[in-house]
Amino acid sequence: MSPTGTAVRAGFTRGWIEFRQLYTNAPDLIGQFAMPVIALAALYLLRNREYAGSDLSIAELALPGLIGSIIAFNGVFAITNVLVLDREDGTLLRAKAAPNGMIGYFIGKILSASGSVLVQVAIVMAAGMVIIGGSSLDGVGAWTTFVWVVLLGLLATLPAGAILGGVLEGPRATFLLTMPMMALVAISGIFYPITALPGWLQGVGQAFPIYWVGLGMRSALLPDDAAAIEIGQSWRHLETAAVLGVWAVAGLLIAPVVLRRMARHESGSSMAERRDKAMQRAF
Repeated sequence: MSPTGTAVRAGFTRGWIEFRQLYTNAPDLIGQFAMPVIALAALYLLRNREYAGSDLSIAELALPGLIGSIIAFNGVFAITNVLVLDREDGTLLRAKAAPNGMIGYFIGKILSASGSVLVQVAIVMAAGMVIIGGSSLDGVGAWTTFVWVVLLGLLATLPAGAILGGVLEGPRATFLLTMPMMALVAISGIFYPITALPGWLQGVGQAFPIYWVGLGMRSALLPDDAAAIEIGQSWRHLETAAVLGVWAVAGLLIAPVVLRRMARHESGSSMAERRDKAMQRAF
C-alpha cells in the first residue's frame, strides 16, 4: 500500500477510535446532548399549542428546526473546537511530525465530527417523533429529501468549521464565535417561520446555510401544506440544494488551503508562544 493509502487508512481508524471515545466520556456526552434535551423538553410543553390556527403545533414546526440547528451549529463547532484545542496542546504538531500524518489527522477529525452529528440527529429525531409526533417522514421522497439535506448540510458546514479552526487561535476565540453563531440562528427562522422577520433580515438569514438546512428539514418532516408559511409558499428544494452546494464547494476549495497554511506555520516555537500567552492571561 502507498504511503498516502496508509495515511488514509490510519485516518479512518483514528476517526473510529475518536468517535467511540465521544460516547465513553461523560463530559462529552453532556456537552452533546444537554441543549437538545432542554430543547425537546420545551417543545414537549408546546406540543398542544397550534401555530396561527393551523393543524400543526408549535412543537411540530420547531422540531425540524432543532434537527437542522444540530447539523449546522455542531457541523461548524465540531471541527473548529477540535482544531483550536489540538493546536494548543500539541496534538496537531505531533500529527505533522509523522509521515503523511496530516492526511490521517484531518480524515479522522472529519469522520468523528460527522459521526457525532449524525448520532445526535438520529437520537433527537427519534425522541422528537415519539414525544411530539407530527412527522410525515413516511415515504421514499421524504426520506430521500432528509438524506440529501443532511449530507449537503454537513458538506456546507464542516469545511466552514475547518476554515474557522485554521484561522482562530485560543479557546477564547471559539467562545466568542458562539455569539455571532447564535445571532445567525436567531435570524435564520430555524425555529419559527422566517417570514415573521423584516425583509432585510430575511435576506441576511438566507445567505447562510442555517436557514436552508432548517427549510430542508421542514420539507422532509412536515406535510406539504405546511409550506404555506414559508417564503413563496414553497419548500424551494432547488434553491436549498443550490445554496448549500455553493457553500460546500467554496468550503471544500478554501479549507485545504487554510489548513495547509496552518500546518506549515505550526512548530514547537509557535506552540510555546501560545502557551506563554495563555499563562500571561491566567496570571
